[in-house]
Amino acid sequence: MTKKIFMTRRIPARAEEMLREKGYEVTVSEKDGVLTRDELKEVLAGKEYDAVASLLTDAIDTDMISAMPESVKIIANYAVGYNNIDVAKAHECGIAVTNTPEVLTDTVAEHTVALLLTVASRIAEGDRLIREGKFVGWEPMLLLGTDIKGKTLGLIGAGRIGFEVANILHKGFGMKVIYCDMKENDALKSSCNAGYFSRHEEVLKEADVVSIHVPLLPSTHHLINAERLALMKKSAILINTSRGPVVDEVALAQALKAGTIRGAGLDVFEFEPKVTQELLTLPNVVVNPHLASATEETRTKMAEMVATNIIEVLEGRTAPNAVA
Repeated sequence: MTKKIFMTRRIPARAEEMLREKGYEVTVSEKDGVLTRDELKEVLAGKEYDAVASLLTDAIDTDMISAMPESVKIIANYAVGYNNIDVAKAHECGIAVTNTPEVLTDTVAEHTVALLLTVASRIAEGDRLIREGKFVGWEPMLLLGTDIKGKTLGLIGAGRIGFEVANILHKGFGMKVIYCDMKENDALKSSCNAGYFSRHEEVLKEADVVSIHVPLLPSTHHLINAERLALMKKSAILINTSRGPVVDEVALAQALKAGTIRGAGLDVFEFEPKVTQELLTLPNVVVNPHLASATEETRTKMAEMVATNIIEVLEGRTAPNAVA
């Protein structure tokens, strides 16, 4: 019997090509946007699918998994994160859950550095100034930014992406590296002579740049709040390319407006795709529509991983990127 795959959104064509090469029937959502819960339930109830390729924007919770046909063997998430999926419930129902780790590490790290440089050098502000017809010529005090060479980078989370960000900024810009994580990272210490702190507060007080690289968990929701923002230097910059709800956006907007910190660069948002409106009125924040992994090379590799995970499971083998 032909295996049937449902994709909740179109992703790079390589995934479909690989699945069709195996003789699988692939159905891609025709909606131009995210399927609602009811729409997704209706789709999954309409055919005996063997696999579902999902995105972070799809809430695959207990209720959704219970509504899936018993034929579903795998939920392949097109993302590193998988907080959108009730993994325990999926496993209880005999459904494998997979993600796409490591492949986007370098791309997200590069994007993190790009956001930092954009904020520090006030590049976005300069771009707007010219587009609005307000540039009248060179001025000695126009949009003065800040150097990052030799400053202190503080990582909140020192996993693969945080590690690569540290490498780029330490070796390329001479930044001192400090970090907070659940445990010490010997490789980071060896590579960047990084200093370890067991408490987030210690990193926030010392860092000139704070870069967030943690998963979204109950313990990390609003990890960066008003109290912790108040600990940061007035000259500090906050960068978030991890998960939006890790930062209390209302508190961040207030801190930026009050000059509690110098600036921020955000690729993810607490209520995505909505953005706290006050943030959009502030010149000292750079906002990006969740683009950190958005290169042709990386997104195509992610698509290949989704297809590979599906193929391996449907052929009776263990997926290479199975989530425990």
